[in-house]
Amino acid sequence: MSDAILQIDNLHKVFPIKSGFGKTAHATAVDGVSLSVARGEVVGLVGESGCGKSTLGRLALGLLSPNSGSVTFMGKDINQLGKEELRALRKHMQIIFQDPFASLNPRMRIRDIVTEPLVIHDLAKRSELDGRAAEILNKVGLPSDAVSRYPHEFSGGQRQRIGIARALASNPSFIVADEAVSALDVSVQAQIINLLSDLQQDMGLSFLFIAHDLNIVRHFSDRVAVMYLGKIMEIAPAEEIYRNPSHPYTEALLADIPVADPTVKKKHILLKGDIPSPTQIPPGCRFHTRCIHRFDPCDKLIPETTDLGNDHYVSCHLRTKPA
Repeated sequence: MSDAILQIDNLHKVFPIKSGFGKTAHATAVDGVSLSVARGEVVGLVGESGCGKSTLGRLALGLLSPNSGSVTFMGKDINQLGKEELRALRKHMQIIFQDPFASLNPRMRIRDIVTEPLVIHDLAKRSELDGRAAEILNKVGLPSDAVSRYPHEFSGGQRQRIGIARALASNPSFIVADEAVSALDVSVQAQIINLLSDLQQDMGLSFLFIAHDLNIVRHFSDRVAVMYLGKIMEIAPAEEIYRNPSHPYTEALLADIPVADPTVKKKHILLKGDIPSPTQIPPGCRFHTRCIHRFDPCDKLIPETTDLGNDHYVSCHLRTKPA
């Protein structure tokens, strides 16, 4: 994608895990993932816990180093940059963490939390910090007098707004929102999603929006990528993937979304078993051990990615099976 602010190509990440008797196992977290995020675009990344979403987000920001593959941000391969070059680039990329209680230092005042990126990147004078803090807090819907308070004085939703304010402080171009609303009540989730949507439009931000709830992702994302056991199984524009899911895993995730209308009957697809261990990746298609549609090649051959048109891609033998 020529206008991509982030380009991930064939990315691999394996973590060594020490087991008993001095042996070391290897957990595959990300396996050959390629993904792009255009300027001003929101890409939703969904999948069950343990599928590698958060690892991919941290690789995208250079917080982890890949075993192979590349991450290009604003035209630069971040894993080939020196410390100073990477530091200069970091002000353009930020992260919103999942837990608003654990991500804020309880000993720091909100003023210092929000303006820390400005100090680190030398983006404001000391005399300007109070004014900048109040301005940023106002942008996320918090009063300016919050600057003198501590994190424990705020609710979970307010703390997440503080985390968002910190991410916005350096005026970034790209933000990884790592399960940014999953720890919040449903009513608060809607408020934070609306806030992020407004900020995205006002500031032209690009997002990699990581979540496990497809219902939330639908209302915020331009495109949605479905991840399972380290691989992207399907990716398409948001409405296309909800209207025409083409991978059995995507179908199962969508079927699990509750509907408020009790008169509407939904087809429920039961996923048997759990995600296989990343230290024991099954052969063939990653999903075949839980797929109700599996047939002969699924447990032997890795499916190729098929272009279904309309910017819709899927990796499933069902889509390459002769009619």
